[in-house]
Amino acid sequence: MIIIIGAIIVLGSVLGGFIMAGGYVNSLIHISEIIIIAGAALGALIIMSPKKVLVDLVHKMIQSLKGAPYNKLSYEDLLKSLYELFLLGRRNGMIALEEHIMNPKNSSIFSKYPSFINNKAAVEFLCNGLRPIVDGKIKPDQLRLLMETEIESMEEEFHAPVSVLTKAADAMPGFGIVAAVLGIVITMGAIAGPIEHIGEKVAAALVGTFLGIFLSYGFLNPLAVNIEFVNVSELAYSRCIASAVIGFATGMAPIMAVEVARRGLSTDVRPSAEELEAMLKKLNAPSKPS
Repeated sequence: MIIIIGAIIVLGSVLGGFIMAGGYVNSLIHISEIIIIAGAALGALIIMSPKKVLVDLVHKMIQSLKGAPYNKLSYEDLLKSLYELFLLGRRNGMIALEEHIMNPKNSSIFSKYPSFINNKAAVEFLCNGLRPIVDGKIKPDQLRLLMETEIESMEEEFHAPVSVLTKAADAMPGFGIVAAVLGIVITMGAIAGPIEHIGEKVAAALVGTFLGIFLSYGFLNPLAVNIEFVNVSELAYSRCIASAVIGFATGMAPIMAVEVARRGLSTDVRPSAEELEAMLKKLNAPSKPS
């Protein structure tokens, strides 16, 4: 919603200033210029991007319109699910976690927290981190490298759509110049015509330059930055999981492992120490008999 409001402000301020200066909106509408610029930009994206990157770019653009994928409540659910999982492992041994990480959809712990269990990527990341420890395939001190390597791979994958969108945005002024040059070519062919006809064609050519620059700096580059922030939010969620899992695997008490994860969060989504303590006390409280 915020990105839509921003786009409306950008478009409204430009058109508003143009109209206040005596311009007419219909003089900016030239379908031929729009086809040249939009078609060239789309073609450039297809040429420079593998299929997966194009698909990821569409998903990221849709996600950026929805806003940040994680809020404070999402992290509270994550921390509580991690604490319950670690507490079970501490009390009953790591083997007790096997049923939860091998079949997370049917986990009695994860099912309490829909915001986490419905996040397939996060669930898979958590289970992939704990599985080698539960199976005894690696030592706890080797887990950090394993999870950090996976996060680095995720970071590179997230950056690819931003990179191609930024390159396409940077090329938009050039496409605008192409449209303008083609418009001037057409104008030169009609140079002997009425002055009004020539002026209309020159205006159409200049609109091509305007659209290329406007779409680049007014929409595509800001959208690429917004997607980058969405990626940062997703990586922060994964790093929160990783720090808690690594802490627990290396011998930290469940409460301390969760506290380490909490302290790594940004202030807008981080529950306070008192809030975390209150949440975990509710989990430890014995259920009342019915």
